Amino acid sequence: MKSALTICLLAAVFGASFLALQEPSHAAVPSSSKALSPLAEQLIALENQLADAQKKHDRDFWSRTLTADFFSIGADGKAHSREEILGDLPSTELAEYRPYDMQVVPLNDGAAVVTYDVIIRMVHYDDETPRYQRISSIWVKQGSDWKLKFQQATAAR
Repeated sequence: MKSALTICLLAAVFGASFLALQEPSHAAVPSSSKALSPLAEQLIALENQLADAQKKHDRDFWSRTLTADFFSIGADGKAHSREEILGDLPSTELAEYRPYDMQVVPLNDGAAVVTYDVIIRMVHYDDETPRYQRISSIWVKQGSDWKLKFQQATAAR
């Protein structure tokens, strides 16, 4: 069950590039028709790159992108450490990850929140992974790089 919960979180985090590869206009366009700011473009691209790295089981990319103190809250409400996320990365298989209504809210010069809704389907049926989720990610700037510090997945209906 612990692995299934981590898979749920990984699915929420990693699949954004799946859509970007198939329908780039949906992944990069916020719910309004306004143009994206450079910050929004950069953080949405990072969310998409995380998803692509998950599909490729690229632990190195994930290690470079997560902060040392990263943690997440899965759709089940349980906390997952950076080490747990990295350890479960090889076993996560997404069939579909379709984000929409992506929004970026800057908090200050060194932090921002990315939120979006996502439709998830796993390769192997998993009744513990909610098909519809809302994702909130906190990104922080460390030096010149943006790093993922926190992420929460909430089951949606």
